[in-house]
Amino acid sequence: MTVTRIGLVMHGGRAQAGDAARIVRDWCAERGVHCADIDVWRDDTRHSAREEVEAAGNPDLIVTLGGDGTFLRGARLAAENDALLLGVDLGRVGFLTEVPAAAVCEALEAVQEDRITVESRMLLTLRASRRLQVPTGMEALLRYGRGPLLPPPRVRTDCAEGDDWGIALHVTALNDIVLEKLARDRQVSVGVYLAGRRLASYSADALLVATPTGSTAYSFAAGGPVVSPRADALIFTPVAPHMTFDRSVVAAPDEPIALRVLDRSGPAAVSVDGQLRGVLDPGDWIGVYAAPRRLRAVRLGPMDFYGRLRERMNLTDAPAAVADGRAAPLWPVTSSPPDDLAHLVLPAGPEETPSAS
Repeated sequence: MTVTRIGLVMHGGRAQAGDAARIVRDWCAERGVHCADIDVWRDDTRHSAREEVEAAGNPDLIVTLGGDGTFLRGARLAAENDALLLGVDLGRVGFLTEVPAAAVCEALEAVQEDRITVESRMLLTLRASRRLQVPTGMEALLRYGRGPLLPPPRVRTDCAEGDDWGIALHVTALNDIVLEKLARDRQVSVGVYLAGRRLASYSADALLVATPTGSTAYSFAAGGPVVSPRADALIFTPVAPHMTFDRSVVAAPDEPIALRVLDRSGPAAVSVDGQLRGVLDPGDWIGVYAAPRRLRAVRLGPMDFYGRLRERMNLTDAPAAVADGRAAPLWPVTSSPPDDLAHLVLPAGPEETPSAS
């Protein structure tokens, strides 16, 4: 594809990100490609994704320079504009970013010459019983990260409110949507519904709905399953629930998950990809769904998700399994698969893996 406009989303706390940004800007200047910094906190305020991408000239490629947190910021912008998203890895424990900083120019050339794979990732959106907003005075108390909160989500104008279906909000999440307690000494009590049927009422620190991409983030830390990012599913995981059933439930992408704050519960915060977006009172609810749009992530080659899982999580072999002193042999083999297995997707062997992936 021909890239004409690039938007840069940079981790401002890392000098390496500034160095990589200069390399991207120089690459753009040499080729006459428009380049703009976006998702910056101008005048100590945050702006909606629509305002940010319009201010950057509606880029067709978003480049993030940082770790997974920076990639999530870029995903919010790319989804808004249906732009491609390329993650440059400057993080420490990440699953989302694609290329090392040293290979950023090679990656941009690959995009420009259409030597890439576009990976489609599932996103989440939500409806709510009322508009989401953070109460006055709470922003200072719950200040998140190094910058101010995002503005309240807009109401979507492309679909009807739908009476008991609630208000459609302009929200996209690549990792997860979380309903969590505000007071340390009081859990939230929440009725959980899957595909229109009540599963159970929970008392917990938090309840979250994750995508397969987000299965290695908060959901994983709460004991949820690891799910291939190539899958489509909604993963419900309770966090520290006071009940016997504390397992995750994996729902089909067309099975919505609703969370209703019960009458005797305290207020609950709604976070989208780690960003506080509103507070619900008893009686309020949100419904989480697969979003109609998807994220288009740039891949330079096959993603070895399970190899990355072993590396990032520092997985070690059971002592009993390696008692004979031999590591497990590598699989798959290097020969071509037989006809009945030709449709399978397998990563390249270690010696064949592209250096930039």
